[in-house]
Amino acid sequence: MNTKYGYIRVSTQEQNEDRQLIALRQLSIPEQNIFMDKQSGKDFNRANYKRLVQKLKPGDLLYVKSIDRLGRNYEEIQNQWRVLTKERGADICVIDMPLLDTRQGKDLMGTFIADLVLQILSFVAQSERENIRQRQLEGIAAAKARGVRFGRPPAPLPDNFPMNYQRWKKREISCTAAAKACGMPLSTFRDRAVIYEKTTSP
Repeated sequence: MNTKYGYIRVSTQEQNEDRQLIALRQLSIPEQNIFMDKQSGKDFNRANYKRLVQKLKPGDLLYVKSIDRLGRNYEEIQNQWRVLTKERGADICVIDMPLLDTRQGKDLMGTFIADLVLQILSFVAQSERENIRQRQLEGIAAAKARGVRFGRPPAPLPDNFPMNYQRWKKREISCTAAAKACGMPLSTFRDRAVIYEKTTSP
């Protein structure tokens, strides 16, 4: 008997997979046949995806919520589609795009239409990813221009930092000695000294 499978991918551990999971459960796919990876789609070094591909047999059916679950790169989506349908002999159904259902239209015209839709959607998926990345970079640049700082806040300065900073500025001790006295790497002491000077200068 042919088996139904489902595949879910979310890009980070923080993202929620519920939307994809609900869609697959509504198709009565057994829980043990639903495979999920929580990591970026930039490559296919994904343990559960590989396990799924190895399980697929000719005639099995794989459901995915959207085409970009197979990848976010035009070439990779095309390659994975070929692996799943040609090498493994499985059918694929993209829930959000009914035209991408390899069980339908297996004649020449149906195959042509499905291939055309796949190419268009693969291109759209890659373009959207690139657009999102560009918007993120522009947003970060704009935030930095407004003085927004990213990353973890710096650790508090040690109590003896001002004293050793002043001794270093007066050339009483070397920068290396001041950093050591503060329990800091030399590069960190220098970076914090620049910030300290800006915040304490009149």
